Amino acid sequence: MQWVKDAIGDQTFGSVVELGARDVNGNVRNLFPDAKYIGVDTGEGEGVDVVCDAADYLPELPVDCVVYTEMLEHTPRAEEIIHQVFKMLTGGGMFIMTAAGPGRPAHSGIDGKQVRPEEHYANIHPDDLTRWLNDAGFVRYSVDVQRRPADIRCVAYRPED
Repeated sequence: MQWVKDAIGDQTFGSVVELGARDVNGNVRNLFPDAKYIGVDTGEGEGVDVVCDAADYLPELPVDCVVYTEMLEHTPRAEEIIHQVFKMLTGGGMFIMTAAGPGRPAHSGIDGKQVRPEEHYANIHPDDLTRWLNDAGFVRYSVDVQRRPADIRCVAYRPED
């Protein structure tokens, strides 16, 4: 939460999409008090406005910011989602992401406990994330790897149109 707050800084956004928005252990919605905010997740729950896989979702209009925290490791469609995020953003729009990086113990996207047999789990490697960002069309981004906890974080911007 603090890292996302720091990434936002003093910027304001008119529209925000949060992918993986179901509130399992907190959310970032309150960091965008003046934005039109859409929470997207594969299942219903607190914080979810649209039930849809992030790889298939496109808002009616491009948005200023997409936030995706602690969920990319839980989908087999991670690369597709990065490409879809690029399509969601306005020119100059910001993508903020955190995920489990190399070395993080496997955990469930449902409740943070043991991964269930039907669940996908794969830590996100910085080389993969960098390649996905480049291939999607992001030209300005930073990828940050933390060892404790084993996190990968990024801020990326869609080029101005």
